[in-house]
Amino acid sequence: MKTAASKSGRPQLQVNGILLVDKPAGCTSHDVVARIRRTFGIRKVGHGGTLDPMATGLLVLLLGRGTKLSPRISGADKTYEGVIHLGVQTDSQDLEGNVTEERDAAHVTEEALRSAMAEFLGDQMQTPPMLSAIKQDGVPLYKLARKGKVVERKDRLIHVFEFALLDFSPPMVTFRLRCTKGTYVRTIAADLGDRLGCGAHLAALRRTGSGSFQIEDALPLDRIRGLTPEELVDRTLPVYHPSLSQHAPR
Repeated sequence: MKTAASKSGRPQLQVNGILLVDKPAGCTSHDVVARIRRTFGIRKVGHGGTLDPMATGLLVLLLGRGTKLSPRISGADKTYEGVIHLGVQTDSQDLEGNVTEERDAAHVTEEALRSAMAEFLGDQMQTPPMLSAIKQDGVPLYKLARKGKVVERKDRLIHVFEFALLDFSPPMVTFRLRCTKGTYVRTIAADLGDRLGCGAHLAALRRTGSGSFQIEDALPLDRIRGLTPEELVDRTLPVYHPSLSQHAPR
């Protein structure tokens, strides 16, 4: 472990590698990066794939020279578990948005639900939501959406490997989804509601896997911030970790 002094005279921890964090709800991925940077005085901290503020789960942080791995890690397939609320649509496609329509979902059977979910498997084109960080002419879409503007978005090719029903307690659908990078899970939730004729939104989301990295190997953010510098170094995976061979973009 090495430390160096910053311009302010405060010690900076020099560590290179991968840190697996269990992100809490209510903070952005950038917030997590900033908190780790401030807590340990690490100059270079990045992440390998963002999570929405409402989402919890695996956030792969990249420290020091590990930031060079960002394209490989962010390009890995992702696994999620979550809950979809049938019968209620929101403008953000998740529970943080404003309700735009409510419809009866009593007609949805488990058989119909499984059949509709199976239709999402494979390659498909997905239209990103307006409330997203994708930029158009240099402006994030969510900023345009807050001004009441709706613009045409370019569809993205995604692939869904698995969309499994874990529990159906109407109107709540608990699911597992394994997909390629850049997939908007809340858009899949909204599209599923449309196919079922009742509308829907994403009520909860947790990322459980990113490539070969799993949530079971991550520590909650608060626990990580309570580590000593030595303990943080021990928790950091090396830049040349064997599992990285599985993180090459498809």
